[in-house]
Amino acid sequence: MGWLLRTFIVASLAALVAHGTGAAREPVRDDATVLTGSVRSHAVQPGDTLRSLGARSGVDAAAIAADNGLPMDARLVVGRWLAVDSRHVVPEPIDAGALLVNIPQRILFHRDDDGVTAAYPATVGRPSWPTPTGAFTITVKRERPTWHVPPAIREESRTRGRPLPAVVAPGPDNPLGAFWIGTSLSGIGIHGTNEPSSIFRLASHGCIRLHPDSIATLFPRVHVGTAGRFIYQPIMLAADEGEVYLEAHRDAYGRVAGDPRVAARALAAAAGLAARIDWRAADAVLAARHGVARRVTAGPPGAQP
Repeated sequence: MGWLLRTFIVASLAALVAHGTGAAREPVRDDATVLTGSVRSHAVQPGDTLRSLGARSGVDAAAIAADNGLPMDARLVVGRWLAVDSRHVVPEPIDAGALLVNIPQRILFHRDDDGVTAAYPATVGRPSWPTPTGAFTITVKRERPTWHVPPAIREESRTRGRPLPAVVAPGPDNPLGAFWIGTSLSGIGIHGTNEPSSIFRLASHGCIRLHPDSIATLFPRVHVGTAGRFIYQPIMLAADEGEVYLEAHRDAYGRVAGDPRVAARALAAAAGLAARIDWRAADAVLAARHGVARRVTAGPPGAQP
């Protein structure tokens, strides 16, 4: 369907808390992308674990376990088919060519010049070393970067008994991987990694870390001057083609106060969606916080509002 039939409503818990329930508005998307990802079947390969599969797919291991009736410590059987739901709400409109990183989602979105939005699982700053929010531009791009280790990171490593040199040369021991995309925010970049299993976590020193395959794809698609934003939205509500989706993440940085169930109802009321939502399903999504866009529409799939 055309974009006029894909009118999109998205509201963030952060915006609601910041501006009050009466101030929430119903932004309309100027592009057709409201959800990324899909529900797919995956045949377990040798070496697969719930965590490694989640890291590659941008899905919490707990969500994959729950969707497949598995315990978190399950050893995956090679050849078994697993359902992997990697759908995510795109939290706000993205200009053509621009980047958007939603920290709680641990997803980097890029909308190319043709209007296609790609989603890349990312590692973001840990709570003790958070990724900042705000607008940025790309200021530099480097292949095979040299890592000039910041003094604060060297001191942290020293106190943990793992001293780092002042400079790490390009190569397999460089944590920046094969590509560095520097931003206008001091010390914050988007880069690869020499440890792919570390993706989709809150574990960096503020930078955005991508899988080697992801950064290799993104690197030629962005340029010096490309604009982007870092945002913080743990809960998102979206409507698309007659269906309502709710996505909930942990408030890892502890920035949002109050009961998320109350806030979600206020968001739905402000967006005119409250009567279309199965609130028992929505409350289950909010309690699980699996970080996947789940259908919470009242009634069977495909029913028109």
